[in-house]
Amino acid sequence: MPVNPVDIIQGDSPIILGLPHSCGYLPEDIRAKLNTSGQVLADTDWHVHRLYDGLLPGATTVRARFHRYVIDANRSPDDASLYPGQNTTGLVPLTDFDGEPIWTEAPGPEEIAERKARFHAPYHAALAAEIERVRAKHGVAILYDCHSIRSEIPFLFEGRLPDFNIGTNMGASCDPRIEAAAREVVEATGLSWAVNGRFKGGWTTRHYGQPALGVHAIQMELAQSTHLVTETPPFDYDEGKAEALRDPLREILVRLAALAPMLLAE
Repeated sequence: MPVNPVDIIQGDSPIILGLPHSCGYLPEDIRAKLNTSGQVLADTDWHVHRLYDGLLPGATTVRARFHRYVIDANRSPDDASLYPGQNTTGLVPLTDFDGEPIWTEAPGPEEIAERKARFHAPYHAALAAEIERVRAKHGVAILYDCHSIRSEIPFLFEGRLPDFNIGTNMGASCDPRIEAAAREVVEATGLSWAVNGRFKGGWTTRHYGQPALGVHAIQMELAQSTHLVTETPPFDYDEGKAEALRDPLREILVRLAALAPMLLAE
């Protein structure tokens, strides 16, 4: 089982892939406090690391090696809501995405503070360091945050989620050409898509995306129906679906990497 809370693969591209939710690891003392529903880990970004693996040679990857039920690496350390007035989950979720309790013994303030220090802070220290390293090398860094979620979750959103969900904090987290490049690729697939719809980018996108400082951030939230056999246990990877999906994802990353010199020039 992982000991280090973050895996880093350093590359020489201007692209950094953030993977905050793709690991199912929980320390045994934390897992033991989950109820039966919680132990299903239904809110994992299933197989997202596999989906993006090798798509862009030279991309840096920063992957959290802990489950979001330990602590959510895509939430603010002060637990401010990303979507005030809407259902969501917090820094240490007390419910799953269906609004159902996940703990037999919910963590208190001291335990949450310990998890922040042990997991959340090291992940973001590593991510910030890689952003600075890449920016120092290229003059610009583009953080692409990789996510997936079940396509139908009434507690969080009405109806069925689009296949591709691009978030740029309403355009504030990146140069508009980055958002446009991603939108053009997904639009050409013929699949459903949205830009700054239900998902506008999590804390990672909003916190690090500072275009004026040469750091651009974009989040891609994929409906899991695009790459899983089924969105219920055991959440198996569908090779055929995934291989078809990898083509537009690769094109997005290639286009973003090609944009980096133009961003720097201005």
